[in-house]
This record gives sequence, structure tokens and C-alpha cells, in this order.
Amino acid sequence: MLRRFALATFLAAVLGSAHAQLPAPVAQMLAQQGLPEDSLGVLVLKGDNVVLSHQADRPMQPASTMKLVTTMVSLERLGPAFRGRTELRTTGEIQKDALRGNLILKGGADADLSGADLENMLRALHYQGIRRIEGDLVLDRSLWQPARADVGLPPFDESPEAYYNLIPDALLVNKNMIQIDMRSTNKRLKLEMQPQLDRVSIGSAMTLIDADCSTWEDGWKLPEAVRQKDGRIKVILHGTFPKDCARSYSINVLDRNDYIERLFRQKWKELGGKFSGKAVEGTAPPGSTLLAEHTSRMLPELVRDTNKPSDNALARTLFLSLGSLQPDPAAGSFALPATGEPTSARADAAVREWMRGQRIDDTGLVMENGSGLSRLERVTPQQMAYLLQAGLRSNWAPEFQSSMPIAGIDGTLRRRLQGTPAAGRARLKTGTLRNVVALAGYVPDADGVQNVFVAIVNSEQAGNGRGRAVLDALVDWVARSGMPSAPAPVQAPVLP
Repeated sequence: MLRRFALATFLAAVLGSAHAQLPAPVAQMLAQQGLPEDSLGVLVLKGDNVVLSHQADRPMQPASTMKLVTTMVSLERLGPAFRGRTELRTTGEIQKDALRGNLILKGGADADLSGADLENMLRALHYQGIRRIEGDLVLDRSLWQPARADVGLPPFDESPEAYYNLIPDALLVNKNMIQIDMRSTNKRLKLEMQPQLDRVSIGSAMTLIDADCSTWEDGWKLPEAVRQKDGRIKVILHGTFPKDCARSYSINVLDRNDYIERLFRQKWKELGGKFSGKAVEGTAPPGSTLLAEHTSRMLPELVRDTNKPSDNALARTLFLSLGSLQPDPAAGSFALPATGEPTSARADAAVREWMRGQRIDDTGLVMENGSGLSRLERVTPQQMAYLLQAGLRSNWAPEFQSSMPIAGIDGTLRRRLQGTPAAGRARLKTGTLRNVVALAGYVPDADGVQNVFVAIVNSEQAGNGRGRAVLDALVDWVARSGMPSAPAPVQAPVLP
């Protein structure tokens, strides 16, 4: 016990002092941007050697760099062949052209399920001779608990209708989004919406104004979905919109039960089918019959689409899948045994179990949803750096690295670090909140040697490009230098 305590104390001292002096360009940029040195946490590693450490053991808000934790552990635990799956099932029987019984739409964390996919599944019923459904449409979201984490949750910010704020559940079609096409003349605003939903229309309470089309979002107000007495729903847009302007925008304003039911009715009607029931929430009973299914793309594609554009909904879907699903080589995935424990708690436990298996101390780690869109999530630069080291050793290292934005080329880094030695070479996940700017990933130095790079700024003054300028200066410093390693190797902390 004393030996372990001494080792932990030694490691803490090394990480706190080794190369604690910030490089001159970085220190100067901090001062220039009005940011204190204690707002920055950094750990740069070359192999197992420390290149630069500054407050590396401090738990910090990571913003979207937390997606690296979620995607790395997902690849390791679920495997590259993992897929989410949606099923159409029934306990009824097909008699002549009728399904006599409920039709069950069972969600399985299928992040790709679109309206076209739902139509293809319904077409499969059509091919089986079904023209009438004499029962209800049962929506099964029971894979995750609670089944509707979005209900009653206060909005994260002032834009709850925006896609980046979408809270997923195990059964989402089109991610519950409506795409709106807005085209104005000098006197009139024309609106179109996709997909078409049964008895759902769109209208405007917007005022046309003289303004630059590029500033249209300045006048945007929260839209609403108004239920009419006859059961119809009207989506109403509010605010102002420039004259002679054309823009498209996707919004999440319909209750997701309404969305699925009305999309189902629209698609089934277009196929010539009849449905006399209603949509209800429930679960697929044991022994129900599979009628049709859809599977998502394989996990590496989802990981790439999570990290390159920094997709919160995909990250949250993968995080909850860690608490609910396991790989199944034959079918893509299978559900873990049900318990009363929230799925997010099981996902958190799965992440910690993996980290401890990599001998990474998880003390101070806080995971709320796995996307970084959180005021609560915390990670130390040290934990993130050791996770990135494990990523280099992983069987799925190519898939993990290829998911990260490339400096100056694509994703959320396409406009950053252009014209620097890091451009086209560094692969880094970005993270941005009102008070957070972060970068984490891999930066080759001037000798072409890969460096694990983690840098986080937590400060109320981090916005308006201030924190970004500091981190870009730090990336540039690493990319330009062929720095000698620290004299003594530092391994990940050994857990008791």
C-alpha cells in the first residue's frame, strides 16, 4: 500500500512539474488574449514521455472532445461490425390481406433510420400481402431507460429546436427533424416542409424585413407546433425574415410520438394501405414475429460522422448503446439483460471499466451524456491523453484516427491551422462551449513523430476566438518542433 501511495505521489509530482513552463509563444498568446495561465490544462506526450504538462491532473470541462472517450470505448467494446437495428414485429396473424393484431415498431439505437427506410419496411409488409392493419401501432423504446429522457428536461440553451440539442431515444425516425425551405420575395414568404406528415402543415407568423439574407438567423424565434381541435397540427414560425432570401433549416418541434405516427400514416396511405388504430407506447412481447427490419451503418462510419462534424445526437446514441447493447457477429447487436438501473449509469460504468482495464485512473471523470454538450462533464488532460495513447495501441486505431478532423482540411478543423506545419497532418477533435475551448488528438512534430495532444481552456473569457488562438499556437509549437522527450518516462497511473 505504501509503495502504491509513493508511486501515485511521484507521478502527480512529475505531471505537475515536468515542463510546467509554458512555451513562450503560448504564454505570450495567453497574455495577449487576456487569459490566465490557470485557465489552461495541457498534456503532450511522445510515446510514454512527457513533452509538456500543465495542470494535467485537473478535471476540466472538455466540451465536444468528450466524444473521443465515447467513440474510442464504443469501438473497443462494441467492435467495428456493430450496427443498431429497427424491427417491425407483431403478435397478430396475417389473414387474407389483413394483419389482425398490433404492429410493433421496436427501436434498437438505429441512428440511421430515415423516412425512406421506414417506407421500405412498410413496403415489405405490402409484399407479404398486408393491405390493412387491424390493430394499433406500438412504439417500443424500451431498450433505453428512461425511454424518453427528453420529457421534462429543461433545455440546454435558448435553441431547443436545433439539431445539436436533440436528445435521442432508442426509436427515432429522421431524428425527429422537419426540414423547412423558406423563400421570400419583397412581399411574400413561401414555406415547404419535408417529410410530408399526415395532417401536419406549416405556417408563418414571421415579418419580412429589409436585411441581409446572410443574417437571417438574427430574427429567428422559437417555432411552435399547435394542435388544432380536429387533431391536425400546424407548425408556426416566428420572428423576422429578410426579403428576397432563400434558406433551409431543420427543426425539432413535434412530439416524437406524433412525428412517427403521422409519418407512418402518410407512408402507409401512399402505399395504398389502411390503418384504423392509433399509436401507443409499449413493448414487444416475447415470441412476437419479425416482419421487417432495418440496420444502421457499421460503427466505424457512425464514429466518423460523430467526430468529423461533432454530432451530439450520434455521440449520445453511441454512449447509451454502451449501456444497453453488446456486439453480435451474426445480427449486429443484442440487448443486455434489463435492469432497473438507468441506461446512462450503465454506460458510465462501461466507460470506467474499459479505462481501468487500460490502467487509466478515472478519478474526477464525470460523464453525463457522452457528447460534451453538458455543464457537468469533466475529464483531466491526463485521462484524455492516456485514452488517446490506448487508441494508438487499439486494433481499431485506423478507424479511430480517421474519424478525427484533419487540420485545415475537413470537419470542424477545415478552416483552422491553414498554412501552418500542422495543416493536413494533425488530427484533432475540437470542443467549444460558451466557456470552453478544447483540442485533443494527434499532432506529428517536425521529425514526423506522433505526439498525443490534449489542451483545454476553461474560462468565461474563452470565447470570441481567444481560447482558440491559444490552442492553435500550442498546436503550431508542437508541429514545428522536434522536441527531445522528457528525461524520465511517465506511465499511466497504476490503479490499486
